[in-house]
Amino acid sequence: MTNMIQSAKDQAAALAMAAYRAAAEDGTLSQAEVPAAPVEIPRDAANGDFTTTFALAASKALRQPPRVIAQALLDHMSLEGSYFASAEIAGPGFLNFRLGQRWYEEVCAAVEREGADYGRSDSLRGQKIMVEFVSANPTGPMHMGNARGGVLGDTLAAVLSACGAEISREFYVNDAGHQIDKFAHSIEARYLQLIQGEENVPFPEDGYQGEDIRDLAQSYYRQNGDKLLHVPAEERQAVLAQFGLSVNLPKMKTDLQRYKIEYDTWFYESTLHESGAVAETVRLLSDKGFTYEKEGALWLKTAEIMRANLLKAGKKEKEIEKLDLKDDVLRRANGFYTYFAADIAYHRNKFETRGFDRVINIWGADHHGHVARLKGALDALGLNGSERLDIVLMQLVKLLRDGELVRMSKRTGKAISLSDLLDEVPVDAARWFFNAKPDTQMDFDLGLAVREDSENPIYYVEYAHARICSLVEKLAQEGLEVPAPGGADRSLLTAEAERTLIKQLASWPDTIRMAAKSYDPSHVNRYLLELAGCFHRFYTACHIREEARDLAAARLALANDARTVLKNGLALIGVDAPEHM
Repeated sequence: MTNMIQSAKDQAAALAMAAYRAAAEDGTLSQAEVPAAPVEIPRDAANGDFTTTFALAASKALRQPPRVIAQALLDHMSLEGSYFASAEIAGPGFLNFRLGQRWYEEVCAAVEREGADYGRSDSLRGQKIMVEFVSANPTGPMHMGNARGGVLGDTLAAVLSACGAEISREFYVNDAGHQIDKFAHSIEARYLQLIQGEENVPFPEDGYQGEDIRDLAQSYYRQNGDKLLHVPAEERQAVLAQFGLSVNLPKMKTDLQRYKIEYDTWFYESTLHESGAVAETVRLLSDKGFTYEKEGALWLKTAEIMRANLLKAGKKEKEIEKLDLKDDVLRRANGFYTYFAADIAYHRNKFETRGFDRVINIWGADHHGHVARLKGALDALGLNGSERLDIVLMQLVKLLRDGELVRMSKRTGKAISLSDLLDEVPVDAARWFFNAKPDTQMDFDLGLAVREDSENPIYYVEYAHARICSLVEKLAQEGLEVPAPGGADRSLLTAEAERTLIKQLASWPDTIRMAAKSYDPSHVNRYLLELAGCFHRFYTACHIREEARDLAAARLALANDARTVLKNGLALIGVDAPEHM
């Protein structure tokens, strides 16, 4: 797909290199191995639209001052037929290019031609990538961290898909291990309390205290009475745990669907244990000499593996010593495998069994210490976890209401869950605000999220789209339709506000590419805010209805191009583009 920013950069680089070759041919500059011409967008628009530092980079090889080289390039450069109207020397030897009308016209033509596909690319074609996110414990309601992780994972998957990757969204269900035992014991205690009285049945010290556990126990009791009273405790716990999961998991799926998140796969931890994959993975690590036994438990030589990786990465022994690296238990003395052992087996399944080229996990920042350990374990298995597994760590969420910290739901009096949040805030607003830069702590203001004015960024962007829809509708009623693709005279669009808006449209493909490269889909939010601002300024500065028909049609076509890209951007982060507000 078309990327006019990249096309202009490539052309500026080609012009600089062609000029150098011409200058070297006639002896103005010497023949030498020179670096390719790097081209950037200057921070200050006064320095042109694109600039190359070729003259500075080649100065040593050519044994000439950069400005002399830049002048020689300029003297041997022809801009005819290019995207550029002019080029000039600035500062110590920068060569600055200014865009001509042809480039602006081609940007608009690309938006019209590609429509909903504008901005997409093939840069990741052929890559099979899994994004695993949320993966909340099914023992209770989803919280704000899950709400943030849900949006980040879903939007990152969408961005990578827009770059041509084959994407799979996955939820890892922790339906085995310690937390499920705790879940089972907690429901069991509340169930027995209903039958025998709260004072007669102690509640586990480390049990889940939430009202949701009481609700599950009551629900089971209502349906089945005391039928589990006289069965062995182990059987009772197994039945109640399964009952709890049968209620909680569909509720999680429903909440996530309400949040516009659909997974390709729900992967159950229990299948790893049942299939023998955990035991097999641990055996493989043992066969490779990475485990040892101590006090009846089986340990992974995590410290040894991580130390080798750190030395490879250039760390010094003294630095490594300070890290106080520790080994990890894979199998406890009681014969049960740890969560870490299951996690290694799970990631082995991702790479080895299902053949993903790359795996991206969205985790809370509190899992930071787990990253290098897991990558190291995968390296030990020969799966190159250091290169193929990427972890996006996201910071905490603070909920505010009109600047005041909020911890409890007004409705329930309990900690605010994802479900509570979506009862209070529109889904689109929640998705917009949670699609923030992952590595920053974010403040989510519930009051701001429901405001209907320009202070609310999602309202501001959606309003820009609705405003264009309304404009198109009104002008159609007056006999001015949006021209067919290629039907407008784009040469008339020369005003500053028009060009600024077209430049913003041109930078959409690069925005998607940057979001994919940095695993930060918040690039899209920032882009859309800027695009909405560019449109509003264009609308204020450039009249349509009052102008001659050709100019009015060209401006209407430009407004419609902005509508296309606003809609594309909002769709990418799973937000609606309303036609009326």
